[in-house]
Amino acid sequence: MAKKNILVLEPYYGGSHRSFLNGLKNHLPYTFHSLTLPARKWKWRMRFSAPYFAGLLPERAEYDAVLCSTFVDVAALKGLGPSWLSNIPVLTYFHENQFAYPVQVADERDLHFALTNLTSALASDKLAFNSRYNLESFLTGCGEISKKASDMKLNLQSRLREKSQVLFPALDFRDIDRLASPVSREEKVPIIIWNHRWEHDKNPELFFRTLYTLVDKGIQFQLVVLGQSFDRQPEIFQQARERLSSHILHFGFVDDRSSYLQWLHKGTVVISTANHEFYGISVIEAVRAGCRPILPKKLSYPELFPDTFLYEENFFLQYLEKTLYQKRLGVEEGGKLTEKFSWASLKDAYRSWFFA
Repeated sequence: MAKKNILVLEPYYGGSHRSFLNGLKNHLPYTFHSLTLPARKWKWRMRFSAPYFAGLLPERAEYDAVLCSTFVDVAALKGLGPSWLSNIPVLTYFHENQFAYPVQVADERDLHFALTNLTSALASDKLAFNSRYNLESFLTGCGEISKKASDMKLNLQSRLREKSQVLFPALDFRDIDRLASPVSREEKVPIIIWNHRWEHDKNPELFFRTLYTLVDKGIQFQLVVLGQSFDRQPEIFQQARERLSSHILHFGFVDDRSSYLQWLHKGTVVISTANHEFYGISVIEAVRAGCRPILPKKLSYPELFPDTFLYEENFFLQYLEKTLYQKRLGVEEGGKLTEKFSWASLKDAYRSWFFA
């Protein structure tokens, strides 16, 4: 039987979007044909990628399905593209949604982009979301915005829910597993891992100020701060680099994948203080490497890990003090907790989503 052909339209080909597509190509028995654009200027990608891609499509259908990310305006794509787009399934994968995506403190949310997500969802044949939190926040946003058209009964939420499902982004753990050490080690001073983007929505203020309190109380720890940083970053990172200098093993982005994973394998705990998280790949990878997770009891985290690893935000300090000197999970327990996110566990669900 000939392989199915899937056309991928991705106008923001970078980061988690790129990793996701690479995973599909490496683990599913289909042939993927990709039209992509570099991951920059996301607002202009959302506005113009649909007419751009529509102009590149052949007049005759050569594919069995089309896969889009949420940066494609699917309604505009179908209106502007060739007629065969209406005769094959068009699927959209939601890594994020613009109803719940954080905006800069000084900015007002531009609902145009949220509405593009909404009309794309309506125009798509199937939808998948990377977490239940992502799905439910999207549907809530659709319901709220539809109230603005109070004289038009749209019934959006039920229509969208019928075509939606949750599909975790499957991960390939082989590079993490290859670095695993079979020997357990004694940990006299715990190593804290913080491996998130250096932005306000990850709530670094709560994280670092809590560490200042640990220092004041004489609690020993060592610190590894990873994650991507930008030209503009919260001021507390520079302050923390100075105030916590005697505790720091590493502070900064690690571009080399192997070096990054080696830090994860050295960690005792991985901590998130996020105010926003649609999924949580950085935490999952750290847990796979054996770190014990310390995570807020909100966002996507309750879907990912058992309640014992979750804290109520007002009790973060108390939870951290109680947990910090517990042993790291180790790679065996970390593997058990994360195996449900692997390609081995999820590939059949993806095959069913594409061609059930």
